[in-house]
Amino acid sequence: MRLRVDILAVLFLCGFAWPAAAQECGGDFEAWKQGVAAEAKAAGVGAVGLDALEDATIDPKVLARDRAQGVFTQTFTEFSNRMISAYRLKQGAANLKKYADVFDRADKEFGVQPAIIAAFWGLETDFGAVQGDFHTLNALVTLSHDCRRPQLFRPQLVPLLTLIDRGALPADVKGAWAGEIGQTQILPTDYLAKGIDADGNGKIDLRNSVPDVIMTTANKILSRGWKRDQPWVEEVRVPDNMPWDQTGRTNKLPLSQWSQWGVTRPDGTPLADNGLKAGLALPLGRKGPAFLTYDNFDVYLEWNQSFTYALTAAVFATRLAGAPQFDPRSPEPGLNGDQMKALQTKLEARGYDVGTVDGILGTNTREAIRKEQARLGLPVDGWPTAELLGKL
Repeated sequence: MRLRVDILAVLFLCGFAWPAAAQECGGDFEAWKQGVAAEAKAAGVGAVGLDALEDATIDPKVLARDRAQGVFTQTFTEFSNRMISAYRLKQGAANLKKYADVFDRADKEFGVQPAIIAAFWGLETDFGAVQGDFHTLNALVTLSHDCRRPQLFRPQLVPLLTLIDRGALPADVKGAWAGEIGQTQILPTDYLAKGIDADGNGKIDLRNSVPDVIMTTANKILSRGWKRDQPWVEEVRVPDNMPWDQTGRTNKLPLSQWSQWGVTRPDGTPLADNGLKAGLALPLGRKGPAFLTYDNFDVYLEWNQSFTYALTAAVFATRLAGAPQFDPRSPEPGLNGDQMKALQTKLEARGYDVGTVDGILGTNTREAIRKEQARLGLPVDGWPTAELLGKL
């Protein structure tokens, strides 16, 4: 990937210009592909990779999936209860035992605890059982040509073509609809840059080699800023009243401060001060489940920007490490899809950037809610309620 950037920079300085049809996205598909081919060729992709690109086509099913990610309209409790199933807990424990030597190696080499890797492995593909049946190159070509989010997918094209050209992956490799490949759904850039041949057979196989999967996943996690051997998330109990405006994932404070405000372990015993700072995440507001989120939790959001997914993956890892099921408590009723869209529309009218008005409680919407709660004198917990909607 670095080579590609350097070559492109040299071409730019020398006055080279791509053909007019080689825009980032949209326009005539064949002309657009010619622009991608020129970029790939400049990056050293040979005939095998270029031929694969020539055969690539638009996949309407990929666009349909991209437009319909309704799973994230579920609350954290709904989503996590479905994803952290008894089957995954059982299989996770079995795999941690079966591949204990590889997990131990990953822990020693990268400082990423076994449960972290196993949780991603289970959530992404049920430990390799369901890796996706979308033609990966067609998927990435489709999402790169489409103008909704080309900046996310276009950077993956040349790395994928490089992997195909080198014979690391077949031209018809299959994976997830958004271009991820293998048992922990690695994108081509990470496959190329972070892949590890852990079984020593001379190739990196993230679809079939469990040792390669475990070590590569650990390498990827560390590269996103993982702090070796530190915690990631911890369930806590919160009091009925506290400075709610101090809560939130990004407002990291010493555990001694949370203790002073009445935050305890789930069983009511005092927090054990580990010398670290943590934010207090309230995914369903102050009356729902509560979690301290450490710096390592931010890495989960590097993996997947959905807070609901990230917190589910983090909690799944705690379960695999021996923690009990979290207490859902009794959160205030939230808003349905139409009400959420109405709330987002009102927030937009007040000048907030909520992204797309889609009925999904994303990071921008949560932050806007917190600011409006503060303005209106409501407890600042980022949870959308009928009361808030009415006051707006």
